[in-house]
Amino acid sequence: MAAERNDNGAGLPIDDDEPMYVISIAARLVGMHQQTLRYYEKVGLIQPKRTGGNIRMYSNADIQRIRTAQRLIDELGVNLAGVDIILRMSEQIRQLQAELEATRAELDRLRATRLPAPYRGPQER
Repeated sequence: MAAERNDNGAGLPIDDDEPMYVISIAARLVGMHQQTLRYYEKVGLIQPKRTGGNIRMYSNADIQRIRTAQRLIDELGVNLAGVDIILRMSEQIRQLQAELEATRAELDRLRATRLPAPYRGPQER
């Protein structure tokens, strides 16, 4: 996933995938119990990073993923298996869109550098 960058308040960019929150803070940010976050991890919905001491650390991207899952469950009635499929497909679509954009940029670059076709006189036809 292409991570966006935020300002950390000191003018320095922070990668959205950078682990920043322990489970208690992450749970408070998303309004869930810590046990729910542990369950989401157990079923593979989220994969927080771990410190050397095995402490779960959640990134802004993890928080957004949890919030998206909450909306799918609460507003649309999607079950966890459905949420997992939707999140995986959304990520795949984002990756394919990025790949398509890169391919289009390369095609535009190649078109801009293309040389004209060589002149073929009447005897070469």
